Amino acid sequence: MDLLQSPLRQRHEALGAKFSEFGGWSMPLEYAGGGVLAEHKAVREAVGLFDVSHLGKTLVRGTGAAQFVNSCLTNDLARIRPGKAQYTLCCSDDGGTVDDLIAYLRSDFEVFLIPNAANNAEVVRRLQAAAPEGIEVENQHRDHAVLAIQGPLSDETLTALGLPVDHEYMSFTTGTVEGVELTVCRTGYTGERGYELVVAAEEVVPVWDAVMAAGESLGIRACGLAARDTLRTEMGYPLHGHELSAEVSPVMARTGWAVGWSKPTFWGKEALERQRAAKTVRTLRGLLAQDRGIPRPGMAVHDDDGAVLGEVTSGTFSPTLRQGIGLALLEPSVEDGATVLVDVRGRPQSFTVTKPPFVQPSTKED
Repeated sequence: MDLLQSPLRQRHEALGAKFSEFGGWSMPLEYAGGGVLAEHKAVREAVGLFDVSHLGKTLVRGTGAAQFVNSCLTNDLARIRPGKAQYTLCCSDDGGTVDDLIAYLRSDFEVFLIPNAANNAEVVRRLQAAAPEGIEVENQHRDHAVLAIQGPLSDETLTALGLPVDHEYMSFTTGTVEGVELTVCRTGYTGERGYELVVAAEEVVPVWDAVMAAGESLGIRACGLAARDTLRTEMGYPLHGHELSAEVSPVMARTGWAVGWSKPTFWGKEALERQRAAKTVRTLRGLLAQDRGIPRPGMAVHDDDGAVLGEVTSGTFSPTLRQGIGLALLEPSVEDGATVLVDVRGRPQSFTVTKPPFVQPSTKED
């Protein structure tokens, strides 16, 4: 099957992007002129621009749309009001994670969902199968592009574009750039203050150009998925297929804060309640290198006696800390502060078990 292309493909090629497959799409991994380290630094210290148009887009609408979505996904939409967004999860009956996604509550009659690229079709399938008469679930994956503007100078960048920056974290509003109407979401996946712009796919090119021009004096950089991964790992944010999967539940990934436990129903509720009560499953923890080891997914974690304690789910060199960091599913008996060993290419390397984030986030700063 041919990989899907972003509507910004030519812009990425002009910037010397290296491409990689991600969720069925060919997306920029990094750009010429600095690569991952420079892109990571730009987001932590100035501003970076990501094309994340590969993310899924699904619209649920009709009388009772919000109530329907709330009966399916884990988090409780009753906690928020229209104009706000919410992190939530789609689970199977056994508690496994089909996907984690953002739900944008437009009204009681309309909820816009942004799943992960590879899982959008399955989320749509499940919602369509469960939808009662009068509720429409529409796959809009190719209809919209998404740009993420992230970093401490993201406000200045949007202000130069005439876009609003005074709305609350996890809220959204509307704006116009170069005559193009778009949605401005105070969301992101980097741990920095930032915004995501949802734009009609056929109109995104002039918006990209305008953002790059507005941020030029601020040190803006186009950033690829490699920097997105190092940034999110420093925050301890889960990535589906690593920290969440059909085998890894929200309880195991320690995303129970995104579960409306008091709701009467949602997919996987009974299985997740059993896991939560039993407290016997492996759970997600952070690993901080004591030496020069860099953990990688699939590496075994064990104690001094060689007993296996778990497995690394994500790992990287932290450009901010200048040392190896990782996320791992570990036995519940392992305590924060403990020293564990990771088998790094056949050599045991020492790591300290810790609670992420590894870097202080500024996502919610006013």
